[in-house]
Amino acid sequence: MDELKTADSLNLTCENTGYSCQGINNFSQYYWMMKTKTMLLGSLCLLLVVLSTAYATDQDLLTVKDNYTSELNDSALGLALAGQPSGGLTAPEKEGLFYMAEEEKLAGDVYLALNEKWNLRVFDNIGKAERTHEAAVKMLLERYSLPDPTKGAGEFSNETLQGLYDDLVSRGSASVKDALQVGAAIEEIDILDLEERMAQTDREDLLLVYANLKSGSENHLRAFVNNLQKQGFEYNPVYLSQEKYEGIISG
Repeated sequence: MDELKTADSLNLTCENTGYSCQGINNFSQYYWMMKTKTMLLGSLCLLLVVLSTAYATDQDLLTVKDNYTSELNDSALGLALAGQPSGGLTAPEKEGLFYMAEEEKLAGDVYLALNEKWNLRVFDNIGKAERTHEAAVKMLLERYSLPDPTKGAGEFSNETLQGLYDDLVSRGSASVKDALQVGAAIEEIDILDLEERMAQTDREDLLLVYANLKSGSENHLRAFVNNLQKQGFEYNPVYLSQEKYEGIISG
């Protein structure tokens, strides 16, 4: 009687799952069938998460146009960061985020001012791209619940960056050549500062953003150098070594 009851219960359970009970003669077979199904579904879900994160990380984060303008896709970045661990930041890591948020803003603000002065498309295009770079750093600030240090156009919390902004706008207002040289110099500074920040952390989310920003700055450096050449001017690096500069321009 007990055996019959167990068999009936098993048949009822099998019918409810949608599986045919034909050929299933004991509980062990049924248990392993259900466990295998669960494992397969779990593996499929994990694979989808990994593939979606890899797709966003490798293909969508940085959009490079024919004019060397590089924009960061905030949606793809958000998806990529979702798969990265977070936690407490060190003091240098926090300071790095504050500084880079304002430095990316500085680039956009300078290009806005110089575009109003000279009405050159390169400043308009790269100025807009820099806003996406700034937004990427702000996404990290929000991720770690850190305050946004940025202020209005041409205003900076960091006194060093405030002085740099004032100097660059003044120099770039002298002539078109000076303006384009200022743009190239900003990208040189950005590349070196990003490399410095990358050396201060081993956090994958920070490195992901910084690496993409660095690639964007390299593209923007090429754009300014290309525009200088079209104007008949040769550019010599101010902050990068000649070897490093040539490697970027030829890249």
